[in-house]
This record gives sequence, C-alpha cells and structure tokens, in this order.
Amino acid sequence: MNQDIIKAKQLIATAIHGKDDVINTVLCTIFAGGHILLEDIPGVGKTTLVTALAKVLNMDYKRIQFTPDVLPSDILGFTMYDKNTGEFTFKEGVIYTNLFLADEINRTSPKTQSALLEVMEEGRATVDGVTRPMPKPFFVIATQNPIGSSGTQKLPESQLDRFMVRLTMGYPDHESSKNILRGDSHQIIDQMESALTKEDLLRYKEEVEKVFTSEEMYEYIISLTEATRVDYTLGLSPRGSIALHKMAKANAFIEGRNYITPDDVKAVFYPVANHRVILNNTMKSQGTSVRSALSDTLASVPMPRIKA
Repeated sequence: MNQDIIKAKQLIATAIHGKDDVINTVLCTIFAGGHILLEDIPGVGKTTLVTALAKVLNMDYKRIQFTPDVLPSDILGFTMYDKNTGEFTFKEGVIYTNLFLADEINRTSPKTQSALLEVMEEGRATVDGVTRPMPKPFFVIATQNPIGSSGTQKLPESQLDRFMVRLTMGYPDHESSKNILRGDSHQIIDQMESALTKEDLLRYKEEVEKVFTSEEMYEYIISLTEATRVDYTLGLSPRGSIALHKMAKANAFIEGRNYITPDDVKAVFYPVANHRVILNNTMKSQGTSVRSALSDTLASVPMPRIKA
C-alpha cells in the first residue's frame, strides 16, 4: 500500500476514533471521483471527519448549513450591478472549492437541492448563461439526519443516485469513546499535517482508472446488479453498476493492487447499493433490513475465481 495513503488514514484516525472502515470508504470514494452522503444522527463526528479530511488531503474547504431559506444563488453565485463601474459583476457562491460540505442537505428546498446535485453531476455551474468549471479536484460530502423529519425535504431516489456512496458512522465503541473524551478533536485537527496534495489526488484518480478489470469481474458486477433488480422493488441502475465498478477499482488501488478481485467488490457493495435499492413488500413485512437483504444478495451470486 502507498505509504502516503497509509499516513493519511492514520492521521484522520487520530481525530475519528474507531471508524477505520468509514475512513477507508471515504478515501476510496475520493480516489474514484465520487460524492458522499453521510446519513447519521447529530454528534457522531460527521463534520469532524470532513474537516480532518480537508486538512490531511490539503484541499480548500467550504461548508454551508442548509436551512429552508438557502437559495440556489447562495451556492452557485449571482451577478449584481456595480454602480461605480456601470457593469455587472459575478459574486461566487460557496460551491467553488475542492471539498464542499453540504450540512443537512434535507433541510433545504428541492430547488436548492437540485442546483447542488446538478453541479455534482456536471462539475460546473451555469449562472446567467455563463458556465464556470469547478476547481479540481472537486468533491461534495452531504450530511442528513435520518431521525428528525420536521422541516425536511427528502431526497428522491433519482437524486440519491447521484451520490456514489451513502455512509453511516454510528456510535463509537467503548474504547473509542474514552479516546474521544481524552482528546480535543479540534485541537488535533489544527495540529495535523498534510499527507497528500491536490496533485496527488488527481494522479491517484488517473491510476484508479487504469486498474485492470477481467471479463470475469465484469460478469460478477453485472450479475450482482441484476440480482437487485429481480429481488427488490428498486434495484441498482446502470449508474449504480458504474459506481460499484469504480469503487472496487479504488479499493484495489488502496490495497496496492492493479487489478480488482471479488473481495474488492464485496468491500464496497453495501455503501454503493444501500441508498439505491428499495425493499419489496415481502422483505418489509418480514422485518428484513437493507443490510441483511444486500448480504443475502452477495451470498446468492457465485464469486468468480481470479488468478493473481
């Protein structure tokens, strides 16, 4: 494994205790060029994770706290008349950065949500007929609280599909909770050094794209996605298949390999698929969870034999 990536993971883990699997998936998503939806209750470290990530990866970072009165122009920017020059000038919104945190995305209007998701998909914003590209690299991490529904606007499935993965951090374990009490995460982050550069991220993204996929692995990925289309009310779309493929390649890259294996696909299957599937009525009536259903799907599809 790349020593700089190991260092980056270790540094982030000093601020986010006991969440190595989450850190690994976040780095996979960034190297795969995707965006992340963090869905969890307040206070488990979502914002701390993003802040540490920006510091360690040496990325420009901005955030916005979404409320019902946030407008698309707050994100994309707007033009205004300058009476001193007699010309219209453009005022940038908060989106023009490398790492953008959209905090509580489900608390703003569908119109504002759509404006953000369009930039995520296209990598550029158009204001008053002028198109402006986002800085490179460009990543969005959005958070939402799954518990409190008052005043929220649920993201429809078509917009959830824009996120490469959906993650849940969950409560820390007992030992990690003690480590959190012992340290000040904000002070730890302030003292962090950068392990990677923006140029490293762009180069790693190119290297991930070059990771080899055998014909057997193409068959395996498609068989998994087809299984979700049979067994669920809503299964993985072609975009979901592409996300699964990219994430598997990123996982292989982080593990130090230039080819993907079934284990790479299995490692990223749940975060890629959990927000893209809807359980059928039989599953719901039996009390089946999404995680359990996806685990059954993984077990039902035979894994190919890959020779190293």
